[in-house]
Amino acid sequence: MTNRVTPPHAQAEEVPADVRYEDVHVFSVDVEEWFQVGAFEKTLSRDDWPGLESRVEHQCHSILSLLSEYGVKATFFCLGWVAERHPLLISAIHKEGHEVACHGMDHERIFRFNRHEFHEDVGRAKGLLEDAMGAAVSGYRAPSFSLTADIWWAYEVLEEAGFTYSSSLYPLKTDHYGMPNAPRRPFWPIGSGRILEVPMTVCKLAGRALPASGGGYFRLLPYQLGEGLLRRGAAQTGSPGVFYMHPWEIDPGQPFIAKAPWLSRFRHYTGQRALPGKLRKLCARHSWKPMRDAVVAPIRDGG
Repeated sequence: MTNRVTPPHAQAEEVPADVRYEDVHVFSVDVEEWFQVGAFEKTLSRDDWPGLESRVEHQCHSILSLLSEYGVKATFFCLGWVAERHPLLISAIHKEGHEVACHGMDHERIFRFNRHEFHEDVGRAKGLLEDAMGAAVSGYRAPSFSLTADIWWAYEVLEEAGFTYSSSLYPLKTDHYGMPNAPRRPFWPIGSGRILEVPMTVCKLAGRALPASGGGYFRLLPYQLGEGLLRRGAAQTGSPGVFYMHPWEIDPGQPFIAKAPWLSRFRHYTGQRALPGKLRKLCARHSWKPMRDAVVAPIRDGG
């Protein structure tokens, strides 16, 4: 007998459409090393990591400088692995007024954990981040948007660990991740109490769901198209758009992994030199706040 998984839309209570948000979007950064990405996981093993060049401090300080030019405050979803090795970086992000949130311990996908292992992973990462900056962490983002409909218990674990919101779902399907039947607006996962899920932004166009939250798509697409998808996708849901990027995306000086598959190299390296210019246009075009202020606070205050 085949086990049937309850679809995500049936496990969700959407936030009322009348919640009043400010006219802002969310700028978010998934803080990880260049070698911890899914594109290289079959080429570089975890045993290789200690011997590879660390670039994350240099990359993050470049992003902090860029955001400072435009007065943008962001949410940085950081690995515990980074906090353990670079605690002063986590402290610097916090001191500059940005929100520090959790991206797990070492970028392992959630569906590879059982419940106990996941609790250990997020608990350890959260503790390292809080120790580094001396403040509480309330937000979480799953590595590679790896929260799936058959592990909905992950929300219960996040709540048990002290998180109040997650931004772990991409409501479309790609070859690496995605949950196409998930709500596009913020929702409360049924059975988890009152932890909030803030999905990534998707734009419906000609009957198709298109990625509108940045990342590699923003690097690869023309600026006007990338910005337009984010703006239109946010308008369709009536909630702030969620943009994200990684520190390695603005670093053309990082090592080149020639033995990686062609598609992986294309996805990882293309558009890195042009991205800072695109980000400056994007920062100037919109107003931005961290996720806790732009989305979570209006919902909790209104709900």
